[in-house]
Amino acid sequence: MVNKRNLAEKDRKRLENLKESLGRSRDTFLGYPVSKDFDYSELTPFLQYPINNLGDPFEEGTWKVQTHQMEKEVVAFFARLFRAQPKDYWGYVTNGGSESNLYGLYLAREMYPKAMVYYSESTHYSVRKNIHLLNIPSIVIRSQENGEIDYEDFENTLRMNRHKPAIVLTTFGTTMKEAKDDVSRIKGILRNLAVQDHYIHCDAALSGSYGAFMEPRVPFDFKDGADSISISGHKFVGSPIPCGVIITKRGHRDRIAKGISYIGSLDTTITGSRNGHSPLFLWYALKQLGEEGMKARYLYGLEVAEYCKNQLNEIGVKAWSNPGSLTVVMPRTPEAVKQKWQLATEGEVSHIICMPNVTKSQIDEFIEDLAKTEELEEEEFGFDL
Repeated sequence: MVNKRNLAEKDRKRLENLKESLGRSRDTFLGYPVSKDFDYSELTPFLQYPINNLGDPFEEGTWKVQTHQMEKEVVAFFARLFRAQPKDYWGYVTNGGSESNLYGLYLAREMYPKAMVYYSESTHYSVRKNIHLLNIPSIVIRSQENGEIDYEDFENTLRMNRHKPAIVLTTFGTTMKEAKDDVSRIKGILRNLAVQDHYIHCDAALSGSYGAFMEPRVPFDFKDGADSISISGHKFVGSPIPCGVIITKRGHRDRIAKGISYIGSLDTTITGSRNGHSPLFLWYALKQLGEEGMKARYLYGLEVAEYCKNQLNEIGVKAWSNPGSLTVVMPRTPEAVKQKWQLATEGEVSHIICMPNVTKSQIDEFIEDLAKTEELEEEEFGFDL
């Protein structure tokens, strides 16, 4: 066995500085959909194991240092929330929403090799990259002002290409405005134009984890017409490691499954070796929360988002949000405020995302900073900004 050297004092100091820096940064971000109110200390002993979830989580393989059982339970939890057929669903825990979207598009391409992909201009940037990787022709559809797909533009574009199979990428919670595309309406357009060969993948990275609790409900799941749905695990649920979940129909998975004798399992996922700790974290969180706990987290976030919106409007900032959203949209904030609170900004729009860890006192501090900065800018330029 090779003897390891003790870490040099300067390197220990670097780790201490990094820990302090991460702590400060964690405590002052409001612009990104990442939950930080988790405690997985009970799982610390598992870090001594090289947990690798290679192979299909629903198939028994030769490798045993894995958390496939927990992974299957995580998949089953979200399959229930997404109203999948109890005997016709499958999925796995991915490295994040980008991989999940890649998998959904991969299944669709294998089913319809000559299809055209349709996605809106508000779709996450990973989709364009994934379409390029898979070499599928695509058409971008306009978005409405609120970020939702323009259904009229989609219908008109689809009509011109109705001789081709259609792969439609819908979004349930767009990046900047948390807009939600109506899957049942998309399904209806496909039906009306008699496009029988089609596949709908729903990118629900942000809002999918709480979509089942929204009132009024926005159609997005399997009963509404989706063929696959992806979510992020590190966003609403929370995880120290970025991760995601892809849920699809078992029949779709069967089309791409290949037996691998080396591991004694099926090759059905994007990557071979897969992180086995992420399913353990998600399983732990879902066991603690259950559906009622998930709903309570959502309702709390919704309350804070409403509070944030009202406080911003009080100081003259025109803030708004889509129905049922945790995202509060506002005009682009001054650079100092953007940097301190790490606000995602695109064009002339910034936003705050009220994840369940965001408190009203944090919102108050943000409002105070914003008000002070705008007052200083008004004094400097001599007119009301």
